[in-house]
Amino acid sequence: MEKLFFHLTIGILLMSCSTQSKETEQPSEVPPPTRISMETTLGEIIIELSDKTPLHRDNFVSFVEEGAYDSLLFHRVIEGFVVQGGDPDSKNAEPGVALGYGSRDYMTPAEFDTTLFHKRGALGAARDGNPERSSGAMQFYFVQASKPLADSTLDKAEERINGWLKDHYSLKAPENKLWYDSVASLMVNENYEGFRAISDTIKSLAEDFSDFETYTIPEAHRAVYRETGGTPFLDQNYTVFGEVISGMAVIDSIAAQPVDESISHRPLEDVRILSAKVIE
Repeated sequence: MEKLFFHLTIGILLMSCSTQSKETEQPSEVPPPTRISMETTLGEIIIELSDKTPLHRDNFVSFVEEGAYDSLLFHRVIEGFVVQGGDPDSKNAEPGVALGYGSRDYMTPAEFDTTLFHKRGALGAARDGNPERSSGAMQFYFVQASKPLADSTLDKAEERINGWLKDHYSLKAPENKLWYDSVASLMVNENYEGFRAISDTIKSLAEDFSDFETYTIPEAHRAVYRETGGTPFLDQNYTVFGEVISGMAVIDSIAAQPVDESISHRPLEDVRILSAKVIE
């Protein structure tokens, strides 16, 4: 479903031998980024999708155009962290039912870009523990965290990122293929209990592993985290594919809802996506 990238055409200088005239082609216009209006029971959120993550952009747009998000709930709400929605099972869910396990039967390949990070207002794709870090088809989250972060916190986040990257790349090492296949199989079959049973072993595989490029949080990202907050420890592990450009107050209102922590922080009173539509 990936669309072709738009390319700027370099103007070509045409010279006529008889008239010596010159003619230059003008660069084609770059289309504006895709924007989505998401109307909720607490107000409107406007999202801008990134062209640097075309698979996630096109996937999200296809669900919006299909009306697949209409009437779904924000089923997982953690104030100071994220608000999450997009579970198709939430549309007609009874009160008190745990949500967060529904999706379509495919994954979207991870798309990590060094310019996209988990600042406040970032739009990210939820996923399970699959070894490729692929995103689930439908579920998404908005970063709500608003507390400015100190450099010491960012240093710890950087350590956590690299710990996850170490786990990821060690599992993909040829000598660990059997474990990789086991994890992949458990995720495909949604056997999360089986995954937890081998998680310590998977962790031990990475203890002395160093054959990967460590990640450093760029100073430009640190400056944003220092000023407005976010969830930096998720960077390079969960795909960010857009951001909120209007409606953060709505997201803050969603995050402030009382929740039932025993069923994955589902709000006690439903907060629903009334409709979503492409506006640009």
